[in-house]
Amino acid sequence: MAAAARLFLRGTNSKLSIAPGSLGTTLLKLSPNCSSRTKTQRRHAAHFTFQPDPVPSQYGPTQKMNLFQSITSALDNTLASDPTAVIFGEDVAFGGVFRCTVGLRDKYGKDRVFNTPLCEQGIVGFGIGVAVAGATAIAEIQFADYIFPAFDQIVNEAAKYRYRSGNMFDCGNLTIRAPWGCVGHGSLYHSQSPEAFFAHCPGLKVVIPRSPIQAKGLLLSCIADKNPCIFFEPKILYRAAVEQVPEDPYTIPLSQAEILQEGSDVTLVAWGTQIHVLKEVASMAQEKLGVSCEVIDLQTILPWDIETVCKSVVKTGRLLISHEAPVTGGFASEISSTVQEECFLNLEAPISRVCGYDTPFPHIFEPFYIPDKWKCFEAIKKMINY
Repeated sequence: MAAAARLFLRGTNSKLSIAPGSLGTTLLKLSPNCSSRTKTQRRHAAHFTFQPDPVPSQYGPTQKMNLFQSITSALDNTLASDPTAVIFGEDVAFGGVFRCTVGLRDKYGKDRVFNTPLCEQGIVGFGIGVAVAGATAIAEIQFADYIFPAFDQIVNEAAKYRYRSGNMFDCGNLTIRAPWGCVGHGSLYHSQSPEAFFAHCPGLKVVIPRSPIQAKGLLLSCIADKNPCIFFEPKILYRAAVEQVPEDPYTIPLSQAEILQEGSDVTLVAWGTQIHVLKEVASMAQEKLGVSCEVIDLQTILPWDIETVCKSVVKTGRLLISHEAPVTGGFASEISSTVQEECFLNLEAPISRVCGYDTPFPHIFEPFYIPDKWKCFEAIKKMINY
């Protein structure tokens, strides 16, 4: 209650006081000159500004799409070109809660796009069987937070199927899609970023795009790849991110990081939504500190592009890694450890990790939890002044 006493209602002259209550409890009281009917405060959910990529010219004609539409386009291309491809999951038949499969059942039929029971373990288990039989299986887990009931099927079955059979059998045709990351109001069970759980499992590929163009190309690469892939989609970008996306199918190589901005003083590494935070931070660092930042989108978490990151750190001498997931055991730890081993003599300052806190993802305190541009900017200042 002591923390509550420091809160105040913005836009009013009201004050809060703590009054003793019965049985040792305390009550939160408004001052007499305050109306209990205050104006609704506008909430700014987005902690970033989406920065679109240049329009690609190498893949043919483009169309304006947001991220969920680019996912739909990739799935449409796959169903059209691969007669064995099937899409399944909770509510995908009517388009899914984020509309990523809208119209596909009507176009391709209920035998190729269909709903499943509310059972993530069953969804992935079924997908493994479909892939082992030789078809292309595209499973949707409605939220990444709910992928954990399927953890055993993913880690102990899908990831190990090829290895345990000596390559006689595999389920490499399996791709698992899931909305991922914070959204501004998701709280505990609709905001998590569980990529690090799966990065510890050989036999999987884990991919996270930053934009509609990347989402379509990387998803098509996952579907074509002969290893089971987990494709996490930043759900806050489903509608917020809009780009000119090629209409025809195209692929973007997996396990290749992309240098979005070259720099000489600090290397900034992230993936998904956090890339847009770091791009803004890089601009702030240049403007306010005269610091040149190199921004790298990792794109593939497993197997990740060690060479690109290490070459950048050899050049800059400093590394900041940022992600929304909790800092302890997050994938930033693996990157930090590898760079420490490979680039120790090139480092000018300790590696910095700017990540979520070691708490469950909060609701109203989300703005304080997320690794926003100000936290990252302070970390850069600390490294430069080390």
